[in-house]
Amino acid sequence: MLGSTHGTLTTDFRARVEACGETPRTAVHSTAAPSAEDTVALDVSGRPLHADAPDLDRFFRPESVAVIGASDAEGRPNTGITRQLIAWAERVGARLHPVHPTRTTVFGLACHASVADLPEQVDLAVLLVADPLPVIEELAEAKVKFAVAFASGFAETGDAGAAAQARLAAAVRRSGLRLLGPNTNLNAFEKFRGDLDGPAIALITQSGHQGRPVYTLQELGIRLSHWAPTGNEADLETSDFISYFAEQPEVGAIACYVEGLKDGRAFLLAADRAARNGVPVVAVKVGRTETGARMAASHTGKLTGADTVVDAAMRQFGVIRVDGLDELQDTAALLARARKPKADGVVVYSISGGTGAHFSDLATEAGLSLPTLSQAKQDELHEWIPEYLNVANPVDNGGHPVGDWRGRKIIDAILADPSVGVLICPITGPFPPMSDKLAQDLVDAAEQTDKLICVIWGSPVGTEEAYRTTLLGSSRVATFRTFGNCITAVRAYLGHHRFTTAYRSPFDEAPRTPSPSYRKAQALMRPGQQLSEHSAKQLLRAYGIRVPREQLVTSAAAAVRAAGLVGYPVVMKASGPQLAHKTELGLVKIGLTSASQIRDAYRELTDIARYENVPLDGILVCQMVERGVEMVVGVTQDDLFGPTVTVGLGGVLVEVLHDAAVRVPPFGEDQARHMLTELRGHALLEGVRGAPPADVDALVEVILRVQRMALELGDSLSELDINPLMVLPRGQGAVALDALAICH
Repeated sequence: MLGSTHGTLTTDFRARVEACGETPRTAVHSTAAPSAEDTVALDVSGRPLHADAPDLDRFFRPESVAVIGASDAEGRPNTGITRQLIAWAERVGARLHPVHPTRTTVFGLACHASVADLPEQVDLAVLLVADPLPVIEELAEAKVKFAVAFASGFAETGDAGAAAQARLAAAVRRSGLRLLGPNTNLNAFEKFRGDLDGPAIALITQSGHQGRPVYTLQELGIRLSHWAPTGNEADLETSDFISYFAEQPEVGAIACYVEGLKDGRAFLLAADRAARNGVPVVAVKVGRTETGARMAASHTGKLTGADTVVDAAMRQFGVIRVDGLDELQDTAALLARARKPKADGVVVYSISGGTGAHFSDLATEAGLSLPTLSQAKQDELHEWIPEYLNVANPVDNGGHPVGDWRGRKIIDAILADPSVGVLICPITGPFPPMSDKLAQDLVDAAEQTDKLICVIWGSPVGTEEAYRTTLLGSSRVATFRTFGNCITAVRAYLGHHRFTTAYRSPFDEAPRTPSPSYRKAQALMRPGQQLSEHSAKQLLRAYGIRVPREQLVTSAAAAVRAAGLVGYPVVMKASGPQLAHKTELGLVKIGLTSASQIRDAYRELTDIARYENVPLDGILVCQMVERGVEMVVGVTQDDLFGPTVTVGLGGVLVEVLHDAAVRVPPFGEDQARHMLTELRGHALLEGVRGAPPADVDALVEVILRVQRMALELGDSLSELDINPLMVLPRGQGAVALDALAICH
């Protein structure tokens, strides 16, 4: 209802604008209550299984825009912003309405005293006020779809600012509009070149300045379609824009600069949408948090730091993580523009044997496949290249052939090989006219092939005609300035297409209803307590995870009887709810083979427990399992993503090597197997020094059962640690020899 509260709102608005001197820098902390979350489809743990991509069309291309706090007074910060917004509105064809309580015109446009006075319902409101919260209520009344809040003084300033941001977010949820910011900037309203063709990069940044290198790619002929500066993400966040950009037909790649994720689940759902659509997401993720912010009782908890989980989650859903802004530029540009590879093979082609050998070493170490060219192909290349030069891969042409008709023949012959998907030509420095001819031949060949051609132009000058005009003028050749960035980008390009070709969304197969195991497990949980080993193993049994034959006893005589039933040799261990690491206290005895040893061990274990003042629920008499590979499998709770599953080398190695892989549920068997290949000690599972191969299938089954436990028990299971999980020789299974579980 436009104009329904005109008088009061105009007075309040004038006071706010005058108080802040039209400079949106410090927020006034107001109050507002939170509202209920939207209802979505949930998995067995109560977490969302999908999220609709927000319709942001009217944000990026509105038909009408209101600028709240608009100004044309010289020297005012809002004046420059207003001028830029007017120019942007003209470019996108939007009607712009200035709003200010004391002006009748702004830059010749009719100015309105309040939101209530706007002549039409607007798509987007840009708030140039210090405290956006009261204005949100006015915008809700006017049914505005989107708003942008530039004001700072929120979560970035500490606890008081975070509380103010929470109130702002709650008001936005009640209002029905979507908000960008606060603490954002004008990057969404930049001028994008309209004369560039081909797939574009869509950019998301939490720091506007960090997006400048990607934005500047337009000057090198690379198209940019959108820029979302998310700021503090009180409402719209990185995940919303990933989901939206993944649906836009002109977007070839999404480039992100992320300082912190607001909602881990939302991020995974957005990455899943991009993976389903085959749209690559390349991200710089900074703000690495301190590993082990809390003291974890389990080995698993000590292995899993916050950034470890973020890194694993990105890999799991195909997000390509890079370290620097230069890598972000080059990798996103290549992924946006390059066609799907025909093969994974990379051929290095150079005019110098030293250059080819150097680059090939780096590429091979990075995991790129450099296939040896067939003898027939080598014979063909030697028609134009001297016999004494190596053409197996890398291909060394010796220099002279690039200066005449032979140069193009060589390039075409390499590209014709079916094992070759990528040709990389490092040109370490300009040497006209040969380098000019080589660059032109590569560009011409790129126009005639559906395979990727990459060039590294190593000159630090970058003003050469061959670089500025020939290479950068081609939309088909990917040009780099460093070996490292080329290798990073090509590896990401090949990896992305392998990933998306095989991708199956884990959310499609995530369990919706609890299993019978869940009902058994619920009865074993003790809120706020650590379970004894005996109880923790009962929890594992509930989920079908094998444990040794064992009995819990409370007397020496019962221990002797139990040993006879379990079968010698046996292990005896103290079992109690306060025991995390029994070995350090001498509360484990192994290899016991007689009744006398059993009685002595029982007496010694109980004496140590009394001396250490450790309460016991009994002594475990366990089957001794010796032959196998010791692993650790566990669950920890991550503040961002919720339950996570970890697998690594177990026993004493977990303390020494910290060799582990992490995944965020849900995930399937393929990811469980990938976890094992990520381990540095993976070879132990394959069998070394005459040892038989381990039962990897049984290990994978345990990982998946632990994942089911993590999903169903949710945050009621703070930590689970199976260490060691003894993985027996192939076909014999896996046995959980020890377990620790902590209930929330």
